[in-house]
Amino acid sequence: MPTDTLSKTLSALADPTRRSILARLATGEASVTELSEPFDMTMPAVSKHLKVLENAGLIVRSKSAQWRPRKLNAGPMKDVSEWLENYRQHWEERLDRLDAYLTDLQQHDG
Repeated sequence: MPTDTLSKTLSALADPTRRSILARLATGEASVTELSEPFDMTMPAVSKHLKVLENAGLIVRSKSAQWRPRKLNAGPMKDVSEWLENYRQHWEERLDRLDAYLTDLQQHDG
C-alpha cells in the first residue's frame, strides 16, 4: 500500500469509477446515495471507492446533521500536476529540438 501522498493520489486516480466520482463532486457535494446512482454496483462497493478517495485526501466528509455528504478536495492533485509538469517540460524541449531539426532539413532541401 503506497504511503506517500503522490502514490496514494495516483493510485486513487487509477480507477475510472473513482475518477467519475471526483468529476461528479467537482460540481458540488453529494451523498453516498447520489454518488452511487450512475453505477451498477452495491453501496458497499461504492463505499470502498469513497474510502480510497478519502484515504488519498481527495474527498472529505462534511458533517451537516444526519446527512454526511462528500465533497472534493483537489489539493492532492496539485502534487500530481507538479510532478507531471517536469515531464511536460522535458517533452516540449525534445519537440522543440525536433522542430528545429526538421526546419533545418527543409531549408537545406529547399
